[in-house]
Amino acid sequence: MHEEQLYRAALNGETETVGKLLASGADPNTPSEGEEAGLPLCAAAAWDRTEVAGALLAGGADVNGREDGGWTALLWAAANGQAAVAKVLIEAGAEVDATNDDGDTPLTLAARRGALGVVQTLLEAGADHQKYDGDGDTPLEIAVDWVGVHLESALLDQIEKDGWEYVVARQYAKDGTELVTVAGRAADGSESEQVQAQRGHAAIATLLEEAAGGHAPVERLVARALAHRDIDEDAETWWIVADALGKRADEETFEALAALCVSEDAREREFGVDAIAQFGFADGDKPYLDRTLPLLQKMVTTEGNPQVLRSVLAALGHQGDPRALPYVLDIVGRPGHNRTMTDPIALADVLPPDHEEGLALLIAMTEDDDSEVRDWATAGLAGLTADTPVIRDALAARLSDTDLRTVAEATRGLADRGDERAAQGTERVLAESDDDYARELVSRPAAS
Repeated sequence: MHEEQLYRAALNGETETVGKLLASGADPNTPSEGEEAGLPLCAAAAWDRTEVAGALLAGGADVNGREDGGWTALLWAAANGQAAVAKVLIEAGAEVDATNDDGDTPLTLAARRGALGVVQTLLEAGADHQKYDGDGDTPLEIAVDWVGVHLESALLDQIEKDGWEYVVARQYAKDGTELVTVAGRAADGSESEQVQAQRGHAAIATLLEEAAGGHAPVERLVARALAHRDIDEDAETWWIVADALGKRADEETFEALAALCVSEDAREREFGVDAIAQFGFADGDKPYLDRTLPLLQKMVTTEGNPQVLRSVLAALGHQGDPRALPYVLDIVGRPGHNRTMTDPIALADVLPPDHEEGLALLIAMTEDDDSEVRDWATAGLAGLTADTPVIRDALAARLSDTDLRTVAEATRGLADRGDERAAQGTERVLAESDDDYARELVSRPAAS
């Protein structure tokens, strides 16, 4: 009886109830029976009950326990696109390449669903990207097969029945890809079914191609990025493709990206700039800097699209070269320019220690009405190598900021400079903020 209650509580995300049942002797490794049969940890994994999963593991649940069909909790998390609970399971020792009775692995299941976040988690954990599923397909082959598929139609095909009614819902999954749900029910309401998938296949294919050491044609990758630019929540596919191309250091790819930067299509120019921004950077080396910088500098004067110009500004900052400073100042100082966090990031990245005009502008950005601009400007100011009374006082002025991340960045900058006023910021952040990043920042030992 306890096992059925434990399974139901895990399924519903009832952490307190799970704790009480475990304390009263419920065995997390005994499957429940009846209509809701299975292991509590598998139920928690399938429904992304991260806190419950942690409680079950702490209570003795076998992280690699198997249900009927050979399903482990990690396999369920992968099949349902639950990256957060997958990470908890992996950290607890889950076998990242375990297979069920059909030969599915967590990576093949996540690739089929289009679950970008799970794939990233699995690859970081060392999952075998070459391991076949029961049909003899690799994760890469699965992902590539799904790129360009009309997801709604494919899902409908899986559950379509005569006389049923269907609805399609779209929302963002936690990893930023679009989550598509197709739900159907019989006209009399006696039966219902739903299936889901995510539009992460193009990004997943790119990651898996990179893991395999292959170089997909630039044109194919660009097409993937452009197709998903307005589909993902924060352009996840766009940036994964841009990063993959940016890691290359070959002449052919550089020339292809440079050509995109002068395309007649603004979206292609934007992608070309984003991809070339960190092209070939590795171990501090920037072999294409002296060719990329002039290209970007020219675009400052020729580019008329505000979105592309924003990418140019970010790219100039990525070069980290003081020669870009006049061009950064040009862009951020133009009449009607809409200030965003890109402004202080780019400015701080190219600002030499003794440039008074640039420093004054960065300090002015720490006082901006937009909290995000203040936060990044304060972080940039804190990270400068220079240490002057002007910088210290500007950082100290932010200790009373309403945005606690800004306070944390200012505190970090003062602490690294040995300024006693940092203690005021540390005390405030630890007392008022529940943001892990801010709390970690003020607790970190000062730089020597």
